Amino acid sequence: MRFASLGSGSAGNATLIEYDGTCLMVDCGFSVKQTVARLARLARTGEDLAAILVTHEHSDHLGGVGVVARQFNLPVWMTPGTWRAAQGGSIGPLPDLRLFNCHERFAVGAIEVEPFPVPHDAEEPSQFVFGNGDRRIGVLTDTGASTPHIEACLDGCDALLLECNHDRDMLRDGPYPASLKARVAGPRGHLDNDSAARLLRRIDSSQLRWLVAGHLSKTNNTPELARDALSAAFDCDPEWVRIADQERGLAWCVLD
Repeated sequence: MRFASLGSGSAGNATLIEYDGTCLMVDCGFSVKQTVARLARLARTGEDLAAILVTHEHSDHLGGVGVVARQFNLPVWMTPGTWRAAQGGSIGPLPDLRLFNCHERFAVGAIEVEPFPVPHDAEEPSQFVFGNGDRRIGVLTDTGASTPHIEACLDGCDALLLECNHDRDMLRDGPYPASLKARVAGPRGHLDNDSAARLLRRIDSSQLRWLVAGHLSKTNNTPELARDALSAAFDCDPEWVRIADQERGLAWCVLD
């Protein structure tokens, strides 16, 4: 089982999860041209994808979903609330829409998907844990806070892609208008470095073999600050913490 990122941040997001011939894309905030180019960096094509799973309707996660799904005839999974919010926007008609309950597990090919709800300013947002019966990969971005349910879902993961959107001091002193600062730092906004570190301390991380910081703000964060926060919580070398970068993404991380 393995995972990678095509890119992570406010300009576009897409994550790949792969196991035993099934390759899933989580979100697609890139154009078809960008998506194809970014897939090629990971030695994958649109024809390799089994489905797209959508976390929520914001454009940096949804912007390319419709066109990529139509180009490669892919099923698209999302919550009913996300679908309601997405209609009338750029998503357009989908070749195969699959709705899921964010409290019920389902399978796509060889991969078991465990969705869970998150507090974010979207209609019915969710995040995921992916498993194969032996290994588990947790993906948590775009949440304003942690919850006991989120932490229970992430307990015992072998790999974790965790939002470290902003440093609180950089956001406070930075150029964003007050309204945007309040939204980002609010309970339905984005997870800051220290909050991500506190979450990491509270979950069972004894099986963790890959720790990745994602969705970093270019304006209000740095990779060094994110690494320092997570490494202090996990008691590891900061360089062991990987970064899912906006431009470069993240190379394949393999769980044997």
